[in-house]
Amino acid sequence: MANKDHSLAHDVLEILVKDSKITAEEIGIMLDAPVEDIKNCIKELENNGTIVKYNTLINWDKTDREYVEALIEVKVTPQRDQGFDAIAERIYKFDEVTSVYLMSGDYDICVTVEGKTMREVALFVAQKLSTLDSVLSTATHFILKKYKVEGIVLEKDEKDRRQAITL
Repeated sequence: MANKDHSLAHDVLEILVKDSKITAEEIGIMLDAPVEDIKNCIKELENNGTIVKYNTLINWDKTDREYVEALIEVKVTPQRDQGFDAIAERIYKFDEVTSVYLMSGDYDICVTVEGKTMREVALFVAQKLSTLDSVLSTATHFILKKYKVEGIVLEKDEKDRRQAITL
């Protein structure tokens, strides 16, 4: 990509990450760019794997869905000639796993998992995750409440903060 195209792509990504439902026409207006350029830019970003998927952020606490989510810190032994990639791949292939990150600090990999109950998540850790050859130890943290996800506050304080004025 030329510098101008690179800058346009960056600007388009900054807009889409905040609202993936925004139209190419709206982005064109925001960036003062031709709609066809925006559409071509988005198509190229999709084709080259920069845009992987468009997601919807849902506050599941406002539904009747029963589930638990846990963040699991995993200490592993990296494999020769593959580092952490091979063990990360084995972990992310489990259906229960929603995210896998290579981390710095006391633990090497951070895994998020979902299950219907705490017991289901605990069994996943005990029977699947901790039994992998490279896994040395795990620390499981159950997520009790989400306040902010991907830069979005899930439950805004709806109190009227206007000051009453009397004459």
